[in-house]
Amino acid sequence: HPEDYLEYIEGCDVASFDIYPACHDKSEIAGNLWYVPRGVDRLRRWSEDRKDVWCCIETTGINNADRGPTPRQVRSEVWMALIHGARGIIYFAHQFKPKFIEAGLLADEAMAREVGAINRQIHELAPVLNSPDVKGAGVTSSEKGTPIDLLVKRRDGRTYVFSVAMREGETTATFTLPGLGDARVEVLGEGRTIDAVAGKWEDRFEGYQVHLYRIVPNPS
Repeated sequence: HPEDYLEYIEGCDVASFDIYPACHDKSEIAGNLWYVPRGVDRLRRWSEDRKDVWCCIETTGINNADRGPTPRQVRSEVWMALIHGARGIIYFAHQFKPKFIEAGLLADEAMAREVGAINRQIHELAPVLNSPDVKGAGVTSSEKGTPIDLLVKRRDGRTYVFSVAMREGETTATFTLPGLGDARVEVLGEGRTIDAVAGKWEDRFEGYQVHLYRIVPNPS
């Protein structure tokens, strides 16, 4: 009932919501991870950015005994939410079917490991995430219908670009950062770098993939 949220917002300090597309039983929602950032956008708009927005992220099949989120999907949902302006993340940890497991997140070794890694990375990047947004950056996708969303920050002389593919499928993204010049682009957590030339670089995305970049300008 999204029509109720305008009233909820008036009585809260933190606005939050949950939708679980990876395990959803409705075909129009199932697998469409972009419903998560869509909800963040709505709450920010309805609250006129007066309230912090938090976002609940699925980590189990919940009531779906046949399908649940993968660790990679959880990572995508978390970064979609953060890139769209969420200020807090909550993990829905329970499983109800085929049997009840209160700490279902912790019972899944792969999921627990991934959520731990996500949390460590967010904690390390918290000073960056809490810094003001940088405007003016752009990104284009080689595949029509597969947009790449991004959030740009700057701290301690370095620029950070947090990006995520908003649909399934593969695409090559071209990033443009005006005024950057030539630079070394480190892809955080992936053990690789990309050379940016005149403020531009390309990278490949596969199905809701997340890429986080830290950029250090080359000495002139």
